[in-house]
Amino acid sequence: MDLLTLATEVAREGAAYVRGRAGEAFVVATKSSELDVVTATDREAEALIRDALLAARPLDGFLGEESGHRPGSSGLTWIVDPIDGTVNHLYRSAPCAVSVAVVSGWPGAWTAEAGAVVTLPAGEVFAAARGRGATLDGRPLRASGETRLGRALVSTGLAYDRAARARQLAVLAELAPDVRDVRMSGSACADLCAVAAGRLDGYYERGLGPWDHAAGALIAREAGAVVEGPGGGPPDGELVLAAAPGIAAALRRAVG
Repeated sequence: MDLLTLATEVAREGAAYVRGRAGEAFVVATKSSELDVVTATDREAEALIRDALLAARPLDGFLGEESGHRPGSSGLTWIVDPIDGTVNHLYRSAPCAVSVAVVSGWPGAWTAEAGAVVTLPAGEVFAAARGRGATLDGRPLRASGETRLGRALVSTGLAYDRAARARQLAVLAELAPDVRDVRMSGSACADLCAVAAGRLDGYYERGLGPWDHAAGALIAREAGAVVEGPGGGPPDGELVLAAAPGIAAALRRAVG
């Protein structure tokens, strides 16, 4: 089984599990702040995904948002977010998503090789492999052709740290008058896939973990979006930006 097929199958399995637990979510822990919650479903879904991946590829490494890093010896590492948009899941609000990516070069300068994101409750399957394009439910994706920031629909997200939120809102206040409109879905990987599908013209966010963007950023890039981080380099915890090529430079300047 190739990497993309495995990523897609396991993401589907994880999404089916999360869907089956809809309405049963409850907080079992917090992480970076009291706002950053973990549900039992997060942990259970990650364990299911981890076990399926390592059963298929026991020499690979694994990095999960909830369980951390398990080293491997193959040169490949799976990066998983069992529920991206846990607060949405907790409140039974759309969207949330299951994200599964496989990367080479972890830790350090890593490259996403394949990834899949399954959104909930819609059940849409976004997938991509490096150099092979991106798809939604098997159909090719193409990012927006928008060329003017003033006509762009842009999404972002807020950090769980309250002081960081205040800084982010100051940037957003400067940006909002210069775009068509702004959205906040609560799921980074769902927003990255929306850029890939042309449903958003741009997206940016600060403070993400690799599990939040590893699959989604690959899908957006393979759909033709510009995907970058600070100074035009790779996306990282400081900044993840994905946008239609025609507005990427303007959005980058606007958000700093």
